[in-house]
Amino acid sequence: MSTDRYISPLSERYASRQMQYIFSQDMKFRTWRKLWIALAETERELGLEITQEQIDELKSHQDDINYDVAKAREKEVRHDVMSHVYAYGVQCPKAKGIIHLGATSCYVGDNTDIIIMAEALKLVRKKLLNVIAKLADFADRYKALPTLAFTHFQPAQPTTVGKRASLWLQEFYMDLQDLEYVQDSLRLLGSKGTTGTQASFLELFEGDQEKVDRLDPMIAEKMGFPGCYPVSGQTYSRKVDTRVMNVLAGIAASAHKMSNDIRLLQHLKEVEEPFEKNQIGSSAMAYKRNPMRSERIASLARYVMADALNPAITSAAQWFERTLDDSANKRISIAEGFLAADGILDLCLNVVDGLVVYPKVIEKHLRSELPFMATENIMMDAVRAGGDRQELHERIRRLSMEAGRRVKEEGADNEMLKLIAEDEMFGLDGQALEAALDPSRYVGCSVHQVERYLDQVIRPLLSENREELGVTAQINV
Repeated sequence: MSTDRYISPLSERYASRQMQYIFSQDMKFRTWRKLWIALAETERELGLEITQEQIDELKSHQDDINYDVAKAREKEVRHDVMSHVYAYGVQCPKAKGIIHLGATSCYVGDNTDIIIMAEALKLVRKKLLNVIAKLADFADRYKALPTLAFTHFQPAQPTTVGKRASLWLQEFYMDLQDLEYVQDSLRLLGSKGTTGTQASFLELFEGDQEKVDRLDPMIAEKMGFPGCYPVSGQTYSRKVDTRVMNVLAGIAASAHKMSNDIRLLQHLKEVEEPFEKNQIGSSAMAYKRNPMRSERIASLARYVMADALNPAITSAAQWFERTLDDSANKRISIAEGFLAADGILDLCLNVVDGLVVYPKVIEKHLRSELPFMATENIMMDAVRAGGDRQELHERIRRLSMEAGRRVKEEGADNEMLKLIAEDEMFGLDGQALEAALDPSRYVGCSVHQVERYLDQVIRPLLSENREELGVTAQINV
């Protein structure tokens, strides 16, 4: 490991090997050569004087890239594409004259960027599906476990642990829908020339418009894409990058929301993220079990959400048919956005897979607040026994204030039910009041909602994508 220069923590600590390879130099330049082969093959099929021998020579050196030659050449000419055209030509002397024929640099640069983003989205989709699968298992396992719900982080009507997890699950499912829409809409730039007019190809094919029209679809098919964008400048619209990064930002927002909830629940000691046997929570406080992974999710998520501004600004700032102020920003923001999103999803997989629930603590917290929440049911029971609803409501209000005062000022237990039992207006005995404290009476349709959502939405999705499931995450630190 080099210790005398900056190394991105996205590579060293967070992103997986698979995602790092997708954005590697090897992936990039191998794709360039595939695109040059696809262009030459298509031009030959459309009648240009290119031989099969030349095509075969190009294919024979598709993957053994002579990086040393390209690097030395780039120092001379200061142009990465022409350096690699030269290096490829050194290996393919018979074909060197037809490499990159009619094309501009964006033919390899932009088409490769789209191909790389498409591959990266496939990996993101796979991991997102696995996060959804693990959350679905968790929601199903705890769908009937009552827990105190919160609005404004103040105690509110109970829900269940599984129902709360279904809220996280639904947001990730929405992200998957957005991802698939953008994924399905991706197209190649194709061969559009220096300003997008295809003038060089119209010249190559001696004014034959039909052949020019066939060029892009044939290249797209060879590269495994459904087509090319019908119009462009020299580059594909940078709006494409914006749409892709917005998908990643959406996933980051969902992960941030879930990780924040887990962090708060870990403070309450109701739920805990995985904590390994020899893990150290604090350098000073040896007893601490900090939610480090959930905090890391939130930290990386903020980066991805902010990073989504980069392609939006770049898209807005492109002048006419092309400017080059996109290049440096784009090669950083897109790659690092994907690497960070990949790290987030690995962390989500790890956290959800090992999430620990403490039912006794959950029950203790719930029962401390349940007497207040039981008052509406108690009031209805008293009304059925002949009481006046308005008078009972006022009496409960006063008793609630008194019980709350004792809890806050004296540190006493919640004695709301005791106060009600001692009040003759209610006419309820201790047994009836205790029955009112059954937590399952207060979770509404939580269990049904979880079951219905899993059965109608999530399980069909997972069944259709069963071959993508089974991913586990390796957390580096």
